[in-house]
Formats: sequence, structure tokens, C-alpha cells
Amino acid sequence: MTRRLAVLVAAVVIGSCAVVYAERPDAVAAPLGSDRAGAQGSGSCAADLVTTTAALLPEKLEIPVPLPVVTAVPFPAPTTTPTRIPAQALPPDPCADPCPDLTDEGPAGPDSLLKALRIPEVGLKFQPFHLGIPVPGPDPGQQAVAPAPVFPPTEAVANSAPRPIPGVGAVTRVAKLTGAGSINRTDKRWQVNGTDLGIMWESAPGEVAVAFGDTVGRGFHPPGGQGGDWRSNVLAFSSDENLSDGMSFDSMVQDDRCHAAELLSSRKLDNVEITTIPTSGFAIGERQYMSYMSIRTWNSIPGTWFTNHGGIAYSDDHGQTWVKDPYARWDNIFGLSNFQVSAMVPQGDYVYMFGTPNTRLGDLGLARVPVGEVLNTSAYQYWQNGVWTPVGGQAAATPVVRGPVAEVSVRYDEVRRVWQMVYLDTARTAIVLRESDSPQGEWSEPAPLVSVTEYPELYGGFIHPWSTGDDLYFTISTWSDYNVFLMRAELN
Repeated sequence: MTRRLAVLVAAVVIGSCAVVYAERPDAVAAPLGSDRAGAQGSGSCAADLVTTTAALLPEKLEIPVPLPVVTAVPFPAPTTTPTRIPAQALPPDPCADPCPDLTDEGPAGPDSLLKALRIPEVGLKFQPFHLGIPVPGPDPGQQAVAPAPVFPPTEAVANSAPRPIPGVGAVTRVAKLTGAGSINRTDKRWQVNGTDLGIMWESAPGEVAVAFGDTVGRGFHPPGGQGGDWRSNVLAFSSDENLSDGMSFDSMVQDDRCHAAELLSSRKLDNVEITTIPTSGFAIGERQYMSYMSIRTWNSIPGTWFTNHGGIAYSDDHGQTWVKDPYARWDNIFGLSNFQVSAMVPQGDYVYMFGTPNTRLGDLGLARVPVGEVLNTSAYQYWQNGVWTPVGGQAAATPVVRGPVAEVSVRYDEVRRVWQMVYLDTARTAIVLRESDSPQGEWSEPAPLVSVTEYPELYGGFIHPWSTGDDLYFTISTWSDYNVFLMRAELN
């Protein structure tokens, strides 16, 4: 099988999760320093440090084959009380494996002829595609009361003048953050062998939370999240203030020894709810919030997928356990609704919500809500042709940025008093940066940060909240690695 054919097969496998591809040699990272302000023992093991992205040609490729299955689906979904244990102290020696009995998969077997010839092993993986029949679920007991409806006014607000295109200088890859060979050795410490996204927010003074998407453990092999021990999402914490040599993790939310816990549960039934993916996070006081999308199925045309809804979850125990609020959700009507993939940012008296449909191809809408009403959807005002209004709801929001916009990340730079937006622009085949003096814009023209010519199969692009006016730090993922990397862009 030729390299090009293998890539085409991979694109078919990835389907709606497919990322932008360009055929180029692997990107090489700059060497890492040793000056680190994170947790003791959280540095890299020099012997295992990975300094290049994975080869585009995988060793093993599984082609999913959907099999229709009629399935009884209980509503509401059964729930269980999650198990949590205190975070374990990291070993002082960064090369030490704290749980070899759990994470050591033994020596690799001899290379096959296909591997020696760099030809992928291609196989079929039959997967149920569920035709769900709703049935009564277990009695959920006393339920939360819906918030009282409110009726916000319509307010006219002028657009700000467009800012000049951001000046972007050198952009470098700082470090691999997750998986084998990463500076955090997440495969050994928390059985996080493969994961993606890396969505960050300041969870407390001096602390950043980092949320990841679909995560796999033992048996992981790219491209994508193939392997066992599947969790829909996991969460790490970092106090590392020196990002120039990477971001070290102090801990992850755990449910067992050396095992990162799933935060937001999902049914894991394709065509019902296959997974639940974080899209942004923020903190107001002691409460943590996380926007998410409930994925019905990834099986769709490239660049799109189908969601059940976009929603908001919250945690009152500093991210250990989460509640998906039953009323704070935006249902996906006919697969066309906005605010399915959202980035939420508190600023002043409001929390601003930037959102796209369930696609990497859509326009970007905007809403806002008072900080005390985040879970009350009736309190949201939507940006619509120069006014903030509840009239028409989410369907009436007019774009603040025309598509294609994918996996948007937004921050407000308190020092410069400037809004920054990073997202994957599939038309430009690059992750780009825009700036504005107001959330509604006008937004500047996009400045490319990283291109698929440098990082094939690129996606993501999530801003570190401790970025400065001179240095923009952000995470990216690549499908061929299915892990997360920290990037640095020098801004002029």
C-alpha cells in the first residue's frame, strides 16, 4: 500500500473526526530546558523524551464497519456515584514508574514483515450502530427545579473598530504534554496513553485546569484514539508558571491508583450518545463550569458530526465530580443548531459564549449571560445585527466571524484589554489568531499560527490563560499522534 493510499484510507476511517492533512515531513521540536516551576518530579525523563511528531504512516489501521443494532435506551439514563481517590504524590524521580504493575505492557514483540516494510496492518473493526428505542429508565428521585424564567431586555451596542491583523513572529513547539515520551509521562502516572484537545482555564489563583477529550490507556495505538480503557474525558491541574520549557501537571482527577477518572459520563452507544466532549471551562468563585457537547455519532460527512445538544456542567468540589445541568443545554434541532461547540469566557458582569454548529465548517455566533445566571438559558442575550437580544434565541444569532470556524478558544487579555481568538480555519488549513476590542467585534483579519504544512493532521488550538502580550501559549493535537502538544507564538 502506498503512503498516499494509506492516508486516504485513514481519512475514510476518521470520517467526521478527520483533521486537515498535508503531506510533509514530521515537525521537529526545539530542545527543552530544565528550569521548571511545576510540581516536584513532574519534569521529563530524558531517556524517553519525544522530540518529533509521529509518522503519518501508522503501524496499524482499523477500519470501522457499522452494524445496525436495535437497542432499548432508557430515559433518563442510569446514574452511578463516581469513585474518587486523592491525587497521588508524584515520584521525585521523573523517570520512575509509580505503577509498573498497571502500566508496564512488557517488551514489544518482533517486528512483522509489514512493519519492517512500513506498510500498515489494515483490519476491520465491526461496531454496533444503535437504532435506539426509548424505554423508561430508573426513577431518578428528586430532580433539580428548573430556574425561573427571566426576560432580559434588548440593548443596542456598537461594534468596535477592527484591529489590525495580529503580528505573529516565530512559532515553536515547546513540549509534548501527554502520552508516552511526554514531559508529564501521563501513560505511566495516570494511564493516559492517548488523548486530545487540552482545554485550559484558571481554576484557582495560581492553578490551571486542563481538560482532555476521548482518552485511552493500555493497548493505545494511533492514528486516533484506538485502544482500551476508554474514557470520554479526563482533567489535569497545573501550577507551572514557566511555560517556556513545557507545562507540568501536578495531578489529575483519579478514580483509582495511577488512573485518571472520567469526568462527564456518556452512554457510549453510537447513534444514541457515543461520547461527551469538553469544549471550554471557566471558574466563578468556588464553582467550576465546563461547556460540553453530547456527541450522537461521529459518522457523518468529513468536517461534521452530529450532537444531541451542547450543554454546561458544573463542579462544586474543585473538579472532582461534575453535574451536567439538565436545563442548561442547547438542543440540536435537525442537526443545524448553533452553540453546539462553545467557548465560554467570563469578563466583567457577563459570561460570553462563542459557539458553532456541530461542524468544523460553520459560522461563529455569540451570546452573553449575567455571571449569576449561567445555568438559566432564558437569561441569555444573543448578538443579532448590532443588538443584544433574547428575541429569536440561539437560532437568530448573527455571525461575529464567518466560517469555517472549528474548535474556537477565546480569552480576554486584561493587560492589553484585548480579546484574542484562536481556532482551526479549515479553508486556510491553519490554526489562526484574531483580535478585537469587544467580544462582538469587529474582529481583525486572521493571522496564521501553525499550518498543516508544518503539522499534518492538525486540529485544536486552545489558549493558555497565562499567555502574555508577547507570548501566546496554546495547545494543539495531531491525529497521527493522538496526543497534545504545547506551542508558543511570539507576538509583535
